[in-house]
This record gives sequence, C-alpha cells and structure tokens, in this order.
Amino acid sequence: MDEDNRTLSSDFTLTGLFTPSNASGFLFGAICAVFFMAMIANGVTIFLVHADPRLHTPMYFLLSHLSFIDVMYISTIVPKMLADYVAGKGTISFAACTAQYFLYMGFVGAEFFLLGLMAYDRYVAICHPLRYPVLMSRRVCWRILACSWLGGALDSFLLTPITMSLPFCASHEIDHFFCEAPTMLRLACGDKAAYEMVMYVCCVMMLLIPFSVVTASYTRILVTVQQMKSAQGRQKAFATCSSHVIVVTLFYGAALYTYMLPRSYHTPIKDKVFSAFYTILTPLLNPLIYSLRNRDVVGAWRRAMARC
Repeated sequence: MDEDNRTLSSDFTLTGLFTPSNASGFLFGAICAVFFMAMIANGVTIFLVHADPRLHTPMYFLLSHLSFIDVMYISTIVPKMLADYVAGKGTISFAACTAQYFLYMGFVGAEFFLLGLMAYDRYVAICHPLRYPVLMSRRVCWRILACSWLGGALDSFLLTPITMSLPFCASHEIDHFFCEAPTMLRLACGDKAAYEMVMYVCCVMMLLIPFSVVTASYTRILVTVQQMKSAQGRQKAFATCSSHVIVVTLFYGAALYTYMLPRSYHTPIKDKVFSAFYTILTPLLNPLIYSLRNRDVVGAWRRAMARC
C-alpha cells in the first residue's frame, strides 16, 4: 500500500517529442513557429468573426468556437513541451499531469463533436439551402455548441479519475511529450479492465460517431455538388470540400490510430508522430483551411485594416 501511495504522488518525466540531436534545434524552432502561427491565426479568426457583422452567421459562429478550442488545447501541451526542451528536463508533477490530462481530454473531445456537427452545417447549407435558416437557427447553433462542450466534459470527468487513480508501478518515465491516455495506461499496473471498457465506450462515442456524421455529410455534399449544372460551381465546391475532408481525415485518423488500434500496432515514435498531427498541426490547419482562405474572412480582414 505504501508503494502504491508513493507511485501515485511521485513526479513523472516526459521524454519529449524529439531527442537531443543536431536537428533538435531546428525542430524546436519549427514547433515554436507552428505554435505562434496557430495562436495568431485562431486569434485573428475569433476577432474577425466577432467584430464584423457580415460574419455573424451560423458557419462562422461555429468556426470561431472551433478556433477557441484549438487555442485552448494547443496551449495545454506545447508551451510545457517547449519549456522542457529549454530547461533540459521534462519533469511534471502528478497534479500537473492530471490537470493537463483533464484539460486536454475535454478540449479535444469537444473538438471531435464540433467538427462532426460542423459537417452537418455544411450539409444543410449545400443540400437544403432554402431550409438553412430554420435548420441552423441561432438556438440550434447554441445547442450544437452545448453538445460539443458537454461531450468533452463528459470525456474528461469519466476518463481522468479512472486513469489517474491507477497505481503507476512501472517506470515513471513517460515516453511522450504530454500526458496522453494510452501512454499513461502503459505505465500503470493492476486491473485495467474498467478503464479499458470506459475508454472503448468513449472512443465509440467521441470518434466513430462524429466521424460517421462527417463521412455521411460530405458524401451527400459531393453527390449534390456532382449534380450541379455549373462547371465552375462544381470545381469550387470540390476544392473547398476536398480541403475540409483532408484536414478532418488527418485529425480523426490520427486520433483513431492513437485510441482504437490494438497495442501491437503502437510504437513510441509512431505515437508521438500521430499525436503531433492532431495536437500541434491541426490547430494551425483549421483556421487556414476553414477560415483565412475564405473570401468573406479575407474581406472582413481588409475592412478591419481599413478602419485602423
């Protein structure tokens, strides 16, 4: 019992995203650049959507909240990782690891649901444009947002207590750059059956269901676009949808690998790379693909600059 208590209260050591080498300085600079660009791009998106009345539409309302989620969950991971590299050590206390785990699971869980519901928004806009004001009213948008946050909160409150109450009897070295669920499970000993069952249910709810909504929505959108008479309209719609699908596939694909594939498919290097895709790159890609390439957002930016 004393040993279990000791393991629950001791610090962990994060190995980081990359090991010290000749290229580590370049990687550190690249991640710094991605982090600051993601913060700026998402911050600009939030500002423009709230400042410009022409962007007060359901799509941009949801996009602004997607940007807010991206800012929050990249901030729970990357600053700590960069500070560890500068300090030359990756120590993290049990309390800090628990807090990072809780916040990360909540924010990323909310994004899983929000991306799925945003795909539904695009489906309604393209396939049922005349009914769009009714099907995507302000009340519906707030319900979508509430469901996303509720899903993320449920994920955090279910998984965090179960994971962090396990006795960590193995090495306290976390071969990762943050306290992620599968990595923490590998450090734990004892009966993990309850955790694995809850994790499976949460993954089905958080990953497979939203991803199925995304797949169904964009399939219907592509069928509708294919029936358009205007070749220029088809080309524009295909270009927009394809970029959205690529970003969503990267996000959900990396998460599905991390949380749903059997352990035999996992290695520490693969886990780090796939986690980096949806925790570091996606918060930068989302505003670039969904917002800042959009003609309405570019117009809002020009109007904002003209007022300065």
